[in-house]
Amino acid sequence: MMAATLRGSLVTLAKGLSGARLQPLYARSLSLTSSQNVSETPPARADSTFKVTMVPGDGVGPELMTAVKEVFKAADVPVEFEEFHLSEVQNMASEEKLEDVLSSMKNNRVAIKGKIHTPMEYKGELASYEMRLRRKLDLFANVVHVNSLPGYSTRHNNLDLVIIREQTEGEYSSLEHESVSGVVACLKIITREKSRRIAKFAFDYATKKGRSKVTAVHKANIMKLGDGLFLQSCAEVAELYPKIKYESIIIDNCCMQLVQNPYQFDVLVMPNLYGNIIDNLAAGLVGGAGVVPGESYSAEYAVFETGARHPFAQAVGRNIANPTAMLLTASNMLRHLNLEYHSNMVSEAVKKVVKQGKVRTRDLGGYSTTGDFVRAVGANLRHRTV
Repeated sequence: MMAATLRGSLVTLAKGLSGARLQPLYARSLSLTSSQNVSETPPARADSTFKVTMVPGDGVGPELMTAVKEVFKAADVPVEFEEFHLSEVQNMASEEKLEDVLSSMKNNRVAIKGKIHTPMEYKGELASYEMRLRRKLDLFANVVHVNSLPGYSTRHNNLDLVIIREQTEGEYSSLEHESVSGVVACLKIITREKSRRIAKFAFDYATKKGRSKVTAVHKANIMKLGDGLFLQSCAEVAELYPKIKYESIIIDNCCMQLVQNPYQFDVLVMPNLYGNIIDNLAAGLVGGAGVVPGESYSAEYAVFETGARHPFAQAVGRNIANPTAMLLTASNMLRHLNLEYHSNMVSEAVKKVVKQGKVRTRDLGGYSTTGDFVRAVGANLRHRTV
């Protein structure tokens, strides 16, 4: 009973996908298939394709989605995309567009998206479209697996840690008001229900992945009630998982420890704002925003997006963005759809290009273009299927 399944936390796809017969997510291993166990023979062609919602987003998002479509075509992946352009900065955002995207996501239950840029200026609505999507789908758990890429050396190599972030409340509650001129109050919302839910998600994840430790990140020494409630909730849930070591750490110390000795961490769980910061810090340890995949879950839906969310607007149209993170994210999406063969084929092709080191984008110290990288991945896929 203590090693609870992810039935209540991770999304399942056993229902709602027409023509597809899938195992529930909680009934299969969540660990990545090792390359030694990957079948070299492709499975029989699926009777039907899987429909997936695609939201390219802003910045280099559309270019990265083009890369995904090209790689999927080369790998003969049985996925059909329903594409929607939603942007607050390109005059492509409205209530109607938002409802269209939500309707598609609810029907398909799986989506892949780029970063929808949030403008800083106040235009009468505090909650961005990005935040509204998360809330309406109740995408409460964001998971970022920070894993070093073989063949690309950084200050810390062989890193393997997971950051789990609650992303429906906290400082991102969009509850701000100017009480008097020059005085703004911003409310941070922490609830026991959602704190326990994300804590349980983290411990369930650790159980399924065979990980040994969960660390709660907080600032309860200052925010004694808000972060205190989060910390208390994590400690209560930890008692239900005696086989998993539980620790807690203050957010500022966590940042320093990640830079000095990230190997001490396994699974970290934290409220919204801290997760946003730690996601980006940890991504920098293994190569930056262009190499780390991510995903968000509700009880019913899964949305796949890069781990460090940056529109990279200055690179638009220059063909220099690194597609590694988005392609690995797409690979994880295929695994979620039980398309194990195609998932492993895509991820191995991407990692092979990185490991060989002949084709690298500027963020990894090379001079290759986005197109060069995609063509190299495609060449590996064609070589494998010959």
